[in-house]
Amino acid sequence: MDRMELLKKISFGARVAEEETNELGKYFVETDQWDRIFNGEIDVIKGDKGAGKSAIYSLLSAKSDDLFDKRILLITAEEPRGTPVFKELITEPPAAEAEFIGLWKLYLLSLVGKKFQEFGINNEPANQLIQHLSDQGLIQQSFELRKLLKIVRQYAKRYFASTIETTMTLDPSGVPIFTGKITPGEPRADETQAGYVSVDNLADLAEQALKKANFQIWILLDRLDVAFAETHDLEKNALRALFRVYRDFSALDHIKLKVFLRTDIWTRIVESGFREASHITRDITLTWSKNALLNLIIKRILKNAAIVEADKIDREAVLKSFPAQNELFYKLFPAQVDQGAKKPSTFDWIITRCADASDKTVPREVIHLLNSIREQEIARLERGEAPAPDSQLFDRSVFKLALPAVSQGKLISNLFAEYPELKSTIQKLKGEKTEQTLETLASLFNQTLEKASKSAESLVSIGFFQKRGSRDNPTFWVPFLYRDALEMIQGLADD
Repeated sequence: MDRMELLKKISFGARVAEEETNELGKYFVETDQWDRIFNGEIDVIKGDKGAGKSAIYSLLSAKSDDLFDKRILLITAEEPRGTPVFKELITEPPAAEAEFIGLWKLYLLSLVGKKFQEFGINNEPANQLIQHLSDQGLIQQSFELRKLLKIVRQYAKRYFASTIETTMTLDPSGVPIFTGKITPGEPRADETQAGYVSVDNLADLAEQALKKANFQIWILLDRLDVAFAETHDLEKNALRALFRVYRDFSALDHIKLKVFLRTDIWTRIVESGFREASHITRDITLTWSKNALLNLIIKRILKNAAIVEADKIDREAVLKSFPAQNELFYKLFPAQVDQGAKKPSTFDWIITRCADASDKTVPREVIHLLNSIREQEIARLERGEAPAPDSQLFDRSVFKLALPAVSQGKLISNLFAEYPELKSTIQKLKGEKTEQTLETLASLFNQTLEKASKSAESLVSIGFFQKRGSRDNPTFWVPFLYRDALEMIQGLADD
């Protein structure tokens, strides 16, 4: 097989986990963090965008049969693809926190009730839960997440606001139908007599039902960053309410919320004070060491049967030996991108070029860069240029050509999409030096020093600027990841 044919047959996989659910298990890096999540020790999974939260979410979903063998039922509270269900809340968000908390609880418990029906969990508390929810229209025969959220939203707005409204209507036969019988707090004695029940009583019924059936339920909540991306205020209100629900449900042994959340969003939630944060102890923050990233690259290489067959690679032997993984990497990649005794190795070059201003490199940008390198190498061979030397798949000349696509993707799809209010500020740095002082920023932004300082700190907080220098004389440095997209020039700007 010639080099061109081989390159056209290989892939490093999709950048986004939702696009490769069927393939993910073949090269997912099962770390100690993954083991703790799969064993039920972790409830809140935090990480930077592209760090692998959705990959874990997708793999948990794919392993539902294995979890069922452990007496665990999975519920996905959000659509894995397409428009997020919770995006519906943007047009008409709950007005008060109590209403938001009630919405979350009703939505989650309705999902639990539906799961009881699907799996035939048929005991007294389960039947009571289903009956209460069905009577209020919260469990219906035709089921879809978006429809359920709409019903729950209307119910919470009507009955979980500051004043509780109850109504009674008559069915065609004249039998009274009561509505609003699920209350946010404990009902009075006369209300209990009339059949009212609190939403927390429903949670207790769900707990009792699962205990009797000897099952746990895990409710997975992912894509929250996408759902509320358009407004940070709604995002903060929604997620604060969710974590208060998490606190209330933490007393339950058989219902566990599994929340996947970006670290920057978590920071926004807690930065102005959030006492519930102290209750969240079953959490981890996904991190990627250099060795873990190399292992990820190797696993994605070994997924390609064409490479394995062409180079007669022993998959198992390579995966059992980290030195063998390093050796395989440099068999396929050049030793350096820029040659010279003080220049970094190719792997280090990849890591630094894909890092944001916090010096964190996540799989998404690495995978994007590798696929872009492959495209550039194919284009080079299509022009009739000589293949890379020896057993290398990629010539060192294509690495810098591949970086602009990654830079554009990160800048436009990430920063501009999520922080549109900072777009015009960032664009003023186009064609400028990669390190700026407060004085040069004030001139570029047409702001006072005080205002420029605030603008710069905002860009630090989103990982665009790295703050350097002293406290009294700081400079602001742009990482390699954003430079190509902005056509920036290496060096310190003159005052």
